[in-house]
Amino acid sequence: MFVPPPNYSKPGKSHQFAMIRPLMDNLHPKRRIVEVAADHAGQRLDNYLLRELKGAPRSLIYRIVRRGEVRVNRGRAAPDYRLCAGDMIRIPPLRLSGDAPAAAPSDSQRAALQSILFEDEHLFVLDKPGGIAVHGGSGVSAGVIEILRQMRPDSGYLELVHRLDRETSGCLLLAKKRSALTRLHADLRENSGRSRRIDKRYLALLRGAWAGGAVAVDAELSGKTPRGGEKLITADPAGRYAKSVLRPRQNYVDSALVEIELLTGRTHQARVHCAHIGRPIAGDRKYGDKQFNREMKQAGLRRLFLHASRLGFRHPATGERIQVESALPTELSEVLDRLSPCPDA
Repeated sequence: MFVPPPNYSKPGKSHQFAMIRPLMDNLHPKRRIVEVAADHAGQRLDNYLLRELKGAPRSLIYRIVRRGEVRVNRGRAAPDYRLCAGDMIRIPPLRLSGDAPAAAPSDSQRAALQSILFEDEHLFVLDKPGGIAVHGGSGVSAGVIEILRQMRPDSGYLELVHRLDRETSGCLLLAKKRSALTRLHADLRENSGRSRRIDKRYLALLRGAWAGGAVAVDAELSGKTPRGGEKLITADPAGRYAKSVLRPRQNYVDSALVEIELLTGRTHQARVHCAHIGRPIAGDRKYGDKQFNREMKQAGLRRLFLHASRLGFRHPATGERIQVESALPTELSEVLDRLSPCPDA
C-alpha cells in the first residue's frame, strides 16, 4: 500500500506522463531520439534516415515518415524536409537487415567499383559500370553507396551527390564531406541558363537515322506508381519543368548516336524525353520500342545504351572548374562497331 509522504500532492497529467516516460522508452528499446548535428543541417530527412537506419529500403523510409512514425521536434515532417541543427528526430523501432552484419562486397563488386576518374579529400567521381544500382532497396540488397562504404571503412562520410539509373554507366559524383554535399546540392538546385554550375552529358543510341542538327526537348515530366508496379514517368503539361538538348554525333542505318545535355535533372529525364519525340533509347525496356530493342540485341546490345560521358562542376571548396570524362564502355562501343554507318548524302 502506497503511503504518501508529508506535503504530498497528486501530480497532474503532464507530470504523470513525465514519470512514466522512461518506462515507455524501456518498452521500445530500439526507439531513439537523435539530435541533428550541425554538419547535417540542410540534409533531407529521408536521406538522413537512410544513413541512420542501415539496411532500410527507401520505400520503408517513405512509409514510416508518411504514417507519422518518424517525428521531427514532436511533429510530422515530409520526406524532403531540410533538417536544421538541433532538430530532435524520433526514430521508431524497426527490424532491419542492417541489424545483422552486412555481407562483404564480392571480388567482382570490388573490381567493378575501382575505376575512379577524379578524387581529393572533398569528393570523388566514380566511373560506374552498368547493371549496379546506386543504392540498395526494391529487391537490391546493396548498391554502389553501400558497397563503397564497406570498401572504405575509414571514410567518416560518404554520400551520393546525384543518381544514375541501374543500367546507366559513367560519371557518378560522391561527396566525402557534408559541406561538399551541401554546396553541390545547392549548385544542382540553382542549375539554369547561362549560370549552370553542373554540366551533365550523356551518350545514347536512339532509334532512327538523325536528320538536321541539335534539338531541344522542352517537356514537363510527372511520375506515378501503378499499383504493385515501378515508378513510371510521363510527359505531362501539369508536371515539373524539364529540358534536354540532343546533338547528333554519328548516324547509322536506322539508328543514331547522340549526346544528351540535361539542363534539368528529373528522374528518367533522358529516357522519357527521347521516347517523347519518337526516338527511344536502345535497350530501354520501360520506355523503349520492343522491335528496335530486338534489332539492337541482334547487334550484341545487352543493356540500356545510355552512358554518362561527361560531368563538369564547380569544386565546392576551391571554386575551381572541374571536368571529368568517361569513355564509352567496351560493351557499348562494340555494338557501334557492328552497326552500318549511314551513307553520306
